[in-house]
Amino acid sequence: MSGPILRLAVASKQGLSIDEHFGHAKQFWVYEVSAQHCELLEHRQVEHYCLGNTSSKTAMAGILETIKDCSAVFVAKIGDGPTEKLRKINIDAITNYAYEELSPSLIDYYHEVSL
Repeated sequence: MSGPILRLAVASKQGLSIDEHFGHAKQFWVYEVSAQHCELLEHRQVEHYCLGNTSSKTAMAGILETIKDCSAVFVAKIGDGPTEKLRKINIDAITNYAYEELSPSLIDYYHEVSL
């Protein structure tokens, strides 16, 4: 019996590891993940949100729209403000796998939330 499939977004510079700060991401790698399989669906380009000491509200709105169909976003780091905005649209911000290899991390997370 197979379990549900999760759609997960990842902030990654080159698609090898979870190595990008949420606010610095210029793209999100979107995967469908099951118990044994991790498949890249697409890269979604975004305007990065963090501009040093300020932030772009339009960029944040664009990011939220871009990943709204995902149940979680994996990032190296994320602030409290963006985490709360994600939570309001039912997306979990995941930092537990920062700088880890991408596919094994997503499959591990799948098993954690599917228990």
